[in-house]
Amino acid sequence: MKVVKFGGSSLATGQQVNKVINIIKADPDRRVVVTSAPGKLFAGDIKVTDLLIQYATQVQQGSDYQPTVTAISDRYQEISDYFELPAATLTLIQQKLTALATTTFSDDDHLMAAFKAHGELLNAILLAAVLNQQGIPAKFMDPRTAGILVTGQPNDADVLPATYANLAQLQPQDTRLVFPGFFGYTPDGDIYTFARGGSDITGAILSRGLSADLYENFTDVDAIYAANNHVVDHPAVIQKMSYREMRELSYAGFSVFQDEAIIPAVQGQVPVNVKNTNNPSAPGTLIVPSQFVFNPASPITGIASSNRFSALYLHRYLLNKEVGFTLKLLEIFRRYNISYEHMPSGIDDLTIIFDRSKLDSATIKALCNDVRQTLAPDYLEWIDDYAIIMVVGEGIAHNIGTIGKVIDSLTEHNIAIHMINQGASRISIMLGVQSKDADNAVRRIYQTFFQPSEVTNQ
Repeated sequence: MKVVKFGGSSLATGQQVNKVINIIKADPDRRVVVTSAPGKLFAGDIKVTDLLIQYATQVQQGSDYQPTVTAISDRYQEISDYFELPAATLTLIQQKLTALATTTFSDDDHLMAAFKAHGELLNAILLAAVLNQQGIPAKFMDPRTAGILVTGQPNDADVLPATYANLAQLQPQDTRLVFPGFFGYTPDGDIYTFARGGSDITGAILSRGLSADLYENFTDVDAIYAANNHVVDHPAVIQKMSYREMRELSYAGFSVFQDEAIIPAVQGQVPVNVKNTNNPSAPGTLIVPSQFVFNPASPITGIASSNRFSALYLHRYLLNKEVGFTLKLLEIFRRYNISYEHMPSGIDDLTIIFDRSKLDSATIKALCNDVRQTLAPDYLEWIDDYAIIMVVGEGIAHNIGTIGKVIDSLTEHNIAIHMINQGASRISIMLGVQSKDADNAVRRIYQTFFQPSEVTNQ
């Protein structure tokens, strides 16, 4: 049995939904379907989820929301008209959409979560109706009925373990089960949405809970590539990669998955196949447990970069002999409610790397002053011009000299390396460079390990 999830671009129009129907028809094992909200119709268009956020804000402010409701309804109307569905389906969708404005919520966060979730919910209702109209027995599955239970915050949900026991009771047979992605219900019956990669997370949860043989994630790209195709021309396709390779690369900028989105599938040891709705015959990229990745043809599977980082560099003579120095530093971070990403160190030097998007200028200034007063470093510098390059591959651990080749590929082209660290997993090499050098660094490393037409075969 396969769980199959379709992204917003795959469900944006009637024509795109027709491709989805053909994909579902093509494989009887695709018995559980996860929907996203309809995506953009064209560059510069507004996603249905963004329209729902606009709708929620207008309700909160007491302003006129009817034009927004009409714009949202029109998106579902177009798909309904394409398949000539009975009027009752769209009437139900419009009723649920309109009812949101008069529903009472405990606070604005709960209101926003419920409004956002309706993009996926209404699309799942619509897709189930289309499947049935096309002669494919299908059933809309409300996450509350299925027992997808969550906790956390209204717009940052965490799945509860009881969810998996609840899902194990479902037995999808000949009828396709159509789930809305992106949200679950608290034990009290409130809608909470997942923060990032929401529908991907739902697909991963269902894959684990239903013990799926495969989780197919349909997007608008043929596969995952060994490097960003906006940085490297025609990068190699990754045919197979491990979960932990995917996690390392997602963290540093791979955009196909948010790095946390497939954790439930990882926990359930369910392989994930990334495929293209617009080219479903392409094999895509298979993401599997590490033990199923044998004899990589190249030590490197992928290279990713991100400019979202900043660093705090400290120098203090005999730092390595000072007991409690790092503890004092961590106490300062705790006072500011700041988490750090990495902390490579030397005998007299320490670099702490942060996600810059989580810090504002006032906090950075106060943090640096506190560090100076508390720890009295000989030298302290805050570095905003910082990028992280992740070089990732299961083969790194089994190939001597990989780090040397990476370093040579940069130094030969006058790219300065400010930090280098090999992870404890031995499958990744992290490099710190200036932001202006990030793209060139990726290109140089790629050229060292890949030929332009090469495809990675793991």
